[in-house]
Amino acid sequence: MLLQISSGQGPVECSIGVEKLCKSLLKEFNGSRIVSVNEDYSGNGYKSAMMEFPEDVSSLEGTVLWVWKSTIRPGHQRKNWYIDVHVIKEAEEVGEFDLEDCEITTMHCGGKGGQHVNKVETGVRIVHKPTGLVVTCTEERSQVQNKQKAIRRLQSLLASKQSEYDAYALNGAWQKHNEIERGNPIRKYDGEKFKRVK
Repeated sequence: MLLQISSGQGPVECSIGVEKLCKSLLKEFNGSRIVSVNEDYSGNGYKSAMMEFPEDVSSLEGTVLWVWKSTIRPGHQRKNWYIDVHVIKEAEEVGEFDLEDCEITTMHCGGKGGQHVNKVETGVRIVHKPTGLVVTCTEERSQVQNKQKAIRRLQSLLASKQSEYDAYALNGAWQKHNEIERGNPIRKYDGEKFKRVK
């Protein structure tokens, strides 16, 4: 499972909190890892980070509150810093191409090619049942050639569809980057040592 941990539009203290939360979760969950980070422009902490977990950690989704007197800005009155934790819905897997997932039918072809084209079913139509994608090929004179070309077209469409799913998932995660809800935190941490408050 993937989590995005973000400081949103928060100041540098929130970015420091993101880094501390990442390190805390690495210790808490065996097998977890940081996939990528977007470092804060100040050089302190992470504006956002993506983490991967081998288990379901959807219970972490929400807002984390860190109560800390800033050492970056000692005169600052604010002590409450908010961090967003968001589950990234993994891109829908189109999966590997398998002819068993396809319904292949043949058809008569129209157009040039003489009587042979119209009498023999050389055209091929393939329906990819898991996605509903349909391709047809009638350009070639032989059914074998049309089938091969139709399969290549379908593979290209499936690759394109996977790219769309990936982009959609990533875009959704980025939109959440700016949507931190304050109040009702799912977790609370305290102090410089980032100690969890039960």
